[in-house]
Amino acid sequence: MNNPLLESFDLAPFSKIKSEHFLPAIKNGITVAKKEVDIIVNNSEAPTFSNTIEALDYSGELLDRVTSVFFNLNSAETNEEIQKIAQEASPLLSEFRNDIALNINLFKRIEAVYQQRDELNLNAEQYTLLEKRYKSFSRNGADLPDDKKEKLREIDKELSQLSLKFGENVLAETNKFEMLLTEESDLAGLPDGAKEAAKAMAAAKEKEGWLITLDYPSYIPFMTYADNRELRKKLALAFGSKGFHSDDLDNQDIVLKIANLRHDRALLLGYASHADYVLEERMAEAPAKVFSFLNEILEKAKPAAEREFKQLESFAKDLDGIDQLQKWDGAYYSEKLKQKLFDLDDEKLKPYFKLENVIDGVFTVASKLFGLQFEETNEVDTYHEEVKTYNVTDLQNNFIAVFYADFHPRPGKRNGAWMTSYKSQMKKDGDNIRPHISIVCNFTKPTPSKPSLLTFNEVTTLFHEFGHALHGMLANTTYPGLSGTSVYWDFVELPSQVLENWCYEKEALELFAKHYETGEVIPMELVQKIKDSSTFMEGMATLRQLSFGLLDMSWHSKDPSGIKNVKAHEKKTFAETSLYPDTESTCMSTAFSHIFQGGYSSGYYSYKWAEVLDADAFEYFKENGIFNTEVAAKFKDHVLSKGGTENPMTLYKRFRGQEPKPEALLKRAGLIK
Repeated sequence: MNNPLLESFDLAPFSKIKSEHFLPAIKNGITVAKKEVDIIVNNSEAPTFSNTIEALDYSGELLDRVTSVFFNLNSAETNEEIQKIAQEASPLLSEFRNDIALNINLFKRIEAVYQQRDELNLNAEQYTLLEKRYKSFSRNGADLPDDKKEKLREIDKELSQLSLKFGENVLAETNKFEMLLTEESDLAGLPDGAKEAAKAMAAAKEKEGWLITLDYPSYIPFMTYADNRELRKKLALAFGSKGFHSDDLDNQDIVLKIANLRHDRALLLGYASHADYVLEERMAEAPAKVFSFLNEILEKAKPAAEREFKQLESFAKDLDGIDQLQKWDGAYYSEKLKQKLFDLDDEKLKPYFKLENVIDGVFTVASKLFGLQFEETNEVDTYHEEVKTYNVTDLQNNFIAVFYADFHPRPGKRNGAWMTSYKSQMKKDGDNIRPHISIVCNFTKPTPSKPSLLTFNEVTTLFHEFGHALHGMLANTTYPGLSGTSVYWDFVELPSQVLENWCYEKEALELFAKHYETGEVIPMELVQKIKDSSTFMEGMATLRQLSFGLLDMSWHSKDPSGIKNVKAHEKKTFAETSLYPDTESTCMSTAFSHIFQGGYSSGYYSYKWAEVLDADAFEYFKENGIFNTEVAAKFKDHVLSKGGTENPMTLYKRFRGQEPKPEALLKRAGLIK
């Protein structure tokens, strides 16, 4: 069979790929990668950095490319066929990874090079790669006895299938729920744009009325603006109970199995818990440090959060006689209170944030800071007609990257926003091979009468994902295993979170925040209101973020075998951070995709950790001007281009001249004066 994935390709040949091409291509990629590893293992020459460590890092390129195409489609444009292939392919990939990680002869060669590391005259990047390779084998059971290796293989195979099933259930639950409204009075309070989108959604499904779903662009406006409290409750309970219905889409057993298997795996490898295992390769280093970090911020945030909650309660009581504020009231009354205090309404802001203008804005910011140019092109093949593609060059017209952007929700696309890569940057055979980077979001769609107008939150999301994309696009390392976002997990959010800061600055907003009908630049009083309101309810927002980090650690930092009831465990964990009354029919863990499907297990704290870095880093920009090219060049040279070539704190200090201080974050959040 002619398989486009097995022909040599630079750009992913999306339009030629059929579902049946994936499994043969993945199997072929595994075979090729195994042969490449066999050549390394059977080399009769003594192990060297070049013939073992370098050779291993450059191996598996075909498999990496095929799987990056496949798994991104499984997130952004999936269907039952692709999901079935994922269930079949995941155990094969897990087994292949274990074949490599548990190959004792390969490990012996790596170990031989590692033991001579101080005599090899390696540069910093080579030294890091050697250390990373050695640890990836020693940490993953290469020197375990055979019976334990077999056990590890079984665990990894089961984990790969369980996390896929978890994600499929969450997506199916999201797609299954529909709230069809036939009375216009039920939409009272909803902005015209949200009504129009709901009408269009119903029409697309050949239904009369207005359709509200659990996709963010539908869910969030309804929870924020709809006056009908009972309907908000219905929607919130549906959203909060994904994977928690004791039916065939239930995730409770899957959560318990994943947590226990991760713990068993950690014990097998000689670690006290999954968190101990994970954090050894993070800036935070150990669970105790994560708990102390989260609790230190909790101590500062909790009093502020409790004050804000009381303020919100009395506001809701005065306005509507609400005696007990519930979770489905939070966004609604927060928005009303924000409008009252700051005379600021997301609906007043949206006309200034037409999607195309915001895209131009983020490109202009990247151009002013890092000298990049973005040119839209129709020459790049895509997996869906909505995907936009760009050639990225520097000011001397040197090619930097291909950039894909996919902005709107679809039935086959999971919620949220993420960045991914179709081709890694590396230097090989004298060439600097440039990357192909993609961001995927779920923003409000255009309607018949309006273009896609973003909420301010969606604007910051676009800047956030674009920050990740810059980390990928500006990568400039030798080895693919250290390139771009291949960094410690609690460092990876720094480029994304730091870029969000430009959304709050007059100088940046004036570049792109222009009214979609009149072209008028956003008035300064609105910019000031955005800044003034940026710390509004920040205590509550911080508490919520900390609660997710603590929930993650509660699943992974100790033996979970005593946990029999997912909901009861979660309730106990949230006791310190909850403000709203609990609702028995909802459960966060059963849809907590970050930790049970994505790579954030024992790592959710890293969003807050990176906020400390980003607040400190942006302080440096502000001291010198937010478009200061010297500071930007230091950020590019020491952070964005360096990937994981050195310890992240070393890179950060080279950029900043000092370690980050949490005060910058607490001050920015208005939690300390």
